[in-house]
Amino acid sequence: MLFSATRAARSPRRGMAALLGAGVVVALAACGSTPTAPSTSNLTLGPSIAPDKSAPPTPAVPPTWPLTGVAAANVVTRPALTVKIENSIEARPQTGLDQADMVWEEVVEGGITRFAAVYQSVVPSAVGPVRSVRPMDADISAPMHGLIAFSGGQAGFVNEIRAAGVQIISMDLGAKGFARTSARRAPHNVIGTPTTFWSLADAAHSASPAPQFTFATTAPQASAVASGTPVTTIDIRMSGVEHPVWTWSAGQNAFLRSEGTTPAVTAAGVRLSATNVVVLRVRLVNTGTTDPAGNPVPETVLTDSGEATVFSGGKQVAATWSKASVAKPVVLTGANGAPITLAPGTTWIELVPRASGSVSAS
Repeated sequence: MLFSATRAARSPRRGMAALLGAGVVVALAACGSTPTAPSTSNLTLGPSIAPDKSAPPTPAVPPTWPLTGVAAANVVTRPALTVKIENSIEARPQTGLDQADMVWEEVVEGGITRFAAVYQSVVPSAVGPVRSVRPMDADISAPMHGLIAFSGGQAGFVNEIRAAGVQIISMDLGAKGFARTSARRAPHNVIGTPTTFWSLADAAHSASPAPQFTFATTAPQASAVASGTPVTTIDIRMSGVEHPVWTWSAGQNAFLRSEGTTPAVTAAGVRLSATNVVVLRVRLVNTGTTDPAGNPVPETVLTDSGEATVFSGGKQVAATWSKASVAKPVVLTGANGAPITLAPGTTWIELVPRASGSVSAS
């Protein structure tokens, strides 16, 4: 701590000297003698105070939810739960999609898309319709080393996910937490209970996930917001039959989803939205297998790299993406070679096929 000249003037030494000097002057003036300097040899002074040179305390950094980067006082340990949710017309509106931390949209057979919705910071009461897994689900779920809940799937795809270190929660294998609703016809009527799924986590899959993307501390510091160009609409062609559109809403500070021209809402009437929309241009390959209707089942190749566009805060920035292995998360890199940071909040990842899909922003 540094002392000013004013404080120095108020020190015990100067104050005492001033008082003694004043008293002597008054006394001498009364008798007409020549004043002499007062003696301070018998004065007792207080201890000297050394400046405080210690460093200021480091401010406490609030904990954040790993999959959203959102700061909260009540961050708890909970594994990531990936749930396969259908997106065909018969499956809409879905339940619980608005409460996911991340949603990956992937092209499956027939050009329709399916969601891999990841939950961790929020515990929804129900999610669905729950459907089957696909080969790219191992790449999506493995980096989080948590749980994946689904209904159905070819044995080879299920084994790949298990081999990737993810705990399987399968309706077909008799896991608890699944039920069919009479409100829809099968197979679009399986509803899952996340609290039950989490209760099934074994000791090896109970830890919270590592962050899957890099988040800025605040939204204005996110890469797209800080250095991107404004955007109002993100028009995506996943295939000939799937056409999601995202529209920026400054009032809600989020991108709002539509299926074509129809606003996308949940069964509870909540509009689907995202803080960040990450578009990855990906390769689709034929797995050599077919679905029950005879349609070829494609695979999105994620252990790969390619072009990407990141949308946050009503702005966009070009990037590249890469994924070193099944167990590693996707890495987003800017044109300058620096990591891309997202705004704290929810993220939707659109896996847009390079050859058959497209994306435009305006």
